[in-house]
Amino acid sequence: MFSVKDVQTKVTKALLIGIRYPAMDKSEAENLLNELHELVETLDIPVVGKNLVHLRERNSQMLLGKGKAAEIADLAKKLEADVIVFDDDLTPAQQRNWEATTKLCVIDRHEVILDIFASRAHTREAILQVGLARMEYSLPRLKRAWTHLSRQRGGGTGARGQGETQLESDRRMVNARIVQLKQKLKDVIQQRDTQRQKRLRKPVPTAAIIGYTNAGKSSLLNSLTGSGVMAEDKLFATLDPTTRQLTLPNGQILLLTDTVGFVRKLPHSLVEAFKATLEEVVVADFLVHVMDITSPDIEKHAATTLRVMRELGASEKRVITVFNKIDCSPDSDFLKSLCLTHPDAFLISAKTGKGLDQLRQQMASILDEIAHPVELLIPYDRYDIISKLHTAGGIRSEETTEQGIYIKGAFPPNLSGLIAPFLTDIDIREKASKATL
Repeated sequence: MFSVKDVQTKVTKALLIGIRYPAMDKSEAENLLNELHELVETLDIPVVGKNLVHLRERNSQMLLGKGKAAEIADLAKKLEADVIVFDDDLTPAQQRNWEATTKLCVIDRHEVILDIFASRAHTREAILQVGLARMEYSLPRLKRAWTHLSRQRGGGTGARGQGETQLESDRRMVNARIVQLKQKLKDVIQQRDTQRQKRLRKPVPTAAIIGYTNAGKSSLLNSLTGSGVMAEDKLFATLDPTTRQLTLPNGQILLLTDTVGFVRKLPHSLVEAFKATLEEVVVADFLVHVMDITSPDIEKHAATTLRVMRELGASEKRVITVFNKIDCSPDSDFLKSLCLTHPDAFLISAKTGKGLDQLRQQMASILDEIAHPVELLIPYDRYDIISKLHTAGGIRSEETTEQGIYIKGAFPPNLSGLIAPFLTDIDIREKASKATL
């Protein structure tokens, strides 16, 4: 990002600071702080203490008042922490003021999530997207006494800059890098759009798995398709979308995509940065919304996911709601109440496979609704058409006749042009009747 020439020391202990505002329940503030704990530990940084602060009014200088700031500085010294992590966003000025006061590295939830994304991104697009988000985040913070957290973990904290001349040089370099990343990302997105358009022309429907981070989306993809996608009990284990083929009970082929999980207080820059990746959700025929039945904040997690779906313009998509991890013996009363509020939800365990047969059947039913049942008579010299129909799945029966191959099936709308010349008289009369109506 920019040059650092002074001695660096490694970050080994973190003190977490949660903020409870007047309109916030104590349990919600505590759960957010516990989630921050998981996020920091995902970066392999031990947490030596947590402190929940009840804040009546935001302070422009340090977010908290001077008295509370002094208490936290003393606590950090007592615990021998070398990084303080706030669960709320800090302005660049607040960050600098905290670091000047405590002589420690001070970061916020936003920066933690950026670092997790940076460590988990693998595809070229994801790497570019994360790099752009990090550069845009760092630009107003170049006066800070500390470099980015990833440098701290790799070799520690940075030191002070080299004056206004160096600062201006850093700014020019970061701005140039932002322009460069945007152009590279634009090129990669264009390539991805071309690949997506090619896939959309294929006669295979698609679905996307969505949900809060660590809800079990990758495990569900593995269980349904028999694939080996990485599935860890960590936040943001999956960042890059992974698509696998699934054969449903009706013989229909479905392309199922695992997507990045969401989290409360997700930096908006990352939502924007990953929009191209999340467009897999926008083009999907339907969505599978996975929720962790063991989470006490399951409804808030669901609200977070659905809010991002609205931002992406995917709120009108057909959604299958899935409650995962029922093998963990959730509270029966809690489970009953969830079933009352979500009567159409499926109870599953991606780990044991319980409930997956019913889920597959529901997917098949949705595709049957999307695909119009037809009867086709295809001449023997058009085996290319038959081959494409087999690739798409959805063939219910196939019979050899004197005139050709007689097929009954249900196929996605994007195949209507392909099969139109081979519709039987019954299907042609039905289409004409609907057109008249």
